[in-house]
Amino acid sequence: MENKKVIPVVLCGGSGSRLWPWSRDGYPKQFLNLQGNHTMLQETILRLGEHVDEPIMICGEEHRFLVAEQVRALGSRHNGILLEPEGRNTAPAIALAALHAIEQNEDSMLLVLPADHVILDKAGFQAAIEEATNVAQAGSLVTFGIVPQSPETGYGYIRAGKQKNLAFEVSNFVEKPDQKTAQQYLDSGDYYWNSGMFLFRAKRYLEELQQHRPEIYRACQEAMANTDKDLDFIRVERNAFLSSPSDSIDYAVMENAQDIRMLPLDCGWSDLGAWSALWEIADKDSQGNSSSGNTIFHNSNNCLVRSADKLVATVGLDDVIVVDTVDATLVAAKDSAQDVKAVVQQLKESSSKLLQNHRKVYRPWGNYDSVDEGERFQVKRIVVNPGAELSLQMHHHRAEHWIVVQGTALVTKGEEEFLVTENQSTYIPLGTRHRLKNPGEIPLELIEVQSGSYLGEDDIVRFEDHYGRAGDE
Repeated sequence: MENKKVIPVVLCGGSGSRLWPWSRDGYPKQFLNLQGNHTMLQETILRLGEHVDEPIMICGEEHRFLVAEQVRALGSRHNGILLEPEGRNTAPAIALAALHAIEQNEDSMLLVLPADHVILDKAGFQAAIEEATNVAQAGSLVTFGIVPQSPETGYGYIRAGKQKNLAFEVSNFVEKPDQKTAQQYLDSGDYYWNSGMFLFRAKRYLEELQQHRPEIYRACQEAMANTDKDLDFIRVERNAFLSSPSDSIDYAVMENAQDIRMLPLDCGWSDLGAWSALWEIADKDSQGNSSSGNTIFHNSNNCLVRSADKLVATVGLDDVIVVDTVDATLVAAKDSAQDVKAVVQQLKESSSKLLQNHRKVYRPWGNYDSVDEGERFQVKRIVVNPGAELSLQMHHHRAEHWIVVQGTALVTKGEEEFLVTENQSTYIPLGTRHRLKNPGEIPLELIEVQSGSYLGEDDIVRFEDHYGRAGDE
């Protein structure tokens, strides 16, 4: 591994809906700090060690700036951020990464990792990568099987065959079992949880994909033949990629290919598929309670409480989950944590904005917090990062008043350009082209009061944008 031919491929898609209301479509769990000092995506990068190359990141258009900023915040570099026009599951996503990798080095090997897993034993994980690399160099496709700790019904399983050194031949992959079958798997000692992590030669993966799912291979090859570089991002050709069927790597390749090896992994792994899974790995007090934020427990045991703002107190509760944000609160029995998906489904059916974003929304230039709203008005607290600027834009249905609280704003209004400093304000009439920029070295903070007949974020017409955005991004 001295020449760093192993390129991590970090899959940054997914909505993490079972961790609602902290995880939402616009800001899903992989971008959240749920355990430790970094987000899940950042932890995925940090645990890789020094013996692998810089990672290829794969995400959708909506999350591209989150990915770029979280990598930048680590002081890390990447091998490209590949943008999927729409999600097509893992088999096409990994094909894009494989085609990108062999452009740099035909002998590249890929270490495929979801961005939203927890691994507590980093040294054990790095040792497993080294062993898996040795197996993959001989041409095998390697999958990592998690040593099961319980009869889990939420995971698929891998049945181990004959052992060769530290790896096993894969006898077969099996679907998520019921409770009785899961217990039989655990008792047998032959089954491992399917982690969704893999290591193999990029060319070998593409050969298997071409053989078993040629339509996916062709679509991805065409998509990568016509890419468009934009800042940190590599946009693949949209129509070609959308012609690809949607399929997982398991169904498209791993269940059909020959010479599949499984390497057991016992390193404190969790996919944090529900709030109860976070309770399992979290630090707890002497009564088994785990908390973050402003919380008080009284006569309560084995609870998980997360507060983003206000005080949350529990009295006489056992095995309960309470997750509080500024605009939504979840209270659930711990053994029903998987059923949060039913709440998410109801929100989806009602087109609730509580499914998409938090009240505080992040943009590539900073963030805004919608602190109050009524029928014809909305009040936002806007923070613009030093040197950043919003797009040159206009609105058909609203006017805006800006009051600067901190810093200095460079305002474009029609043909005018002028500075607005602390305790000063300006007014942007409906239909006027305007832009806001922070020319200073400290964050610009202002209060925006919108008034008009329609206040949705999709009432933005962009004329120029430094970030290549469209619509209400």
